[in-house]
Amino acid sequence: MSTVLITGGAGFIGSHVAERFLAEGWGVHVVDNFVTGKRENVPAGAEVHALDIRDPAAAALVASLTPTAIVHLAAQMDVRKSVAEPVFDAGTNILGSLALLEAVRHHSPATRFVFSSTGGVLYGDHTVPPNVETFTKDPESPYAIAKLSVELYLAYYARVHGLDTVALRFGNVYGPRQDPHGEAGVVAIFCGRLLDGQALTIFGDGLQTRDYVYVTDVADATWRAATRALPARALLDSRAFNIGTGIGTPVLRLAEVLHVAAKRELDIEYAPHRPGEQQESFVDISKAARLLDWRPQVDLDEGLARSYAAFAARHDARRRSPRTA
Repeated sequence: MSTVLITGGAGFIGSHVAERFLAEGWGVHVVDNFVTGKRENVPAGAEVHALDIRDPAAAALVASLTPTAIVHLAAQMDVRKSVAEPVFDAGTNILGSLALLEAVRHHSPATRFVFSSTGGVLYGDHTVPPNVETFTKDPESPYAIAKLSVELYLAYYARVHGLDTVALRFGNVYGPRQDPHGEAGVVAIFCGRLLDGQALTIFGDGLQTRDYVYVTDVADATWRAATRALPARALLDSRAFNIGTGIGTPVLRLAEVLHVAAKRELDIEYAPHRPGEQQESFVDISKAARLLDWRPQVDLDEGLARSYAAFAARHDARRRSPRTA
């Protein structure tokens, strides 16, 4: 049986990735420190290891399993926190990734290492979308700098040590299980506010675009990246793939579609534009279509309807649950 080790596998994206690999008949091991991940997200059939990726026990686990693939999703994902605490961000996102790569180099060199990077902020504000993988990278946050740094390490480990590495540059991933509280995707935040009967807050004019991709499509791309034949290991972008829809969707359209899903009249409050926020961001996905035979299957209206229904079901379940003392 093929085996996959998924870091951050109790999180929003990771739990969907775990489901996909289980459906394909793989043995699935989840590593999560449960700072943001939730045990109830982990699908039945996956073996859970409560570990931080920087813990030497995580490297020992790689050595004992010698997995067919590692899907590295564990990360400090709060851009604002990365700005406030760049050393903490680098410690998790760069040093944690390096610890895993070193474990693979020393103990499991045949493992394919699939890294979750970012297509939303990696290219910065100095390109005209749709962003192609070979565009100049000029990230403007410590979070994005860390993602690019790890990609450079991936290319190094591939060229110098012969490791089997690949980077997936995700757009704005949304769907069930995303956390609507704190630093989360705008779809989850909007769903949470609609369910609480609150107006949606839009910063600026609402015409800023992002590439919103549904989480099961991301899980499918991840499985394909772990199992398909890939180009030769060479330069930074050789094994990097944008994973999105190729469509820039305005925030205002999200709000409109979600109001329809919630059967509510449009209720929006506008706030001042946030300094430094990108106005346009979406990616070219032709490389993933060509080399991974991957294309998104869930369009925006269907994905938003599914997402709202899932958040509503969870919201209702919590309301019906008896309160504990």
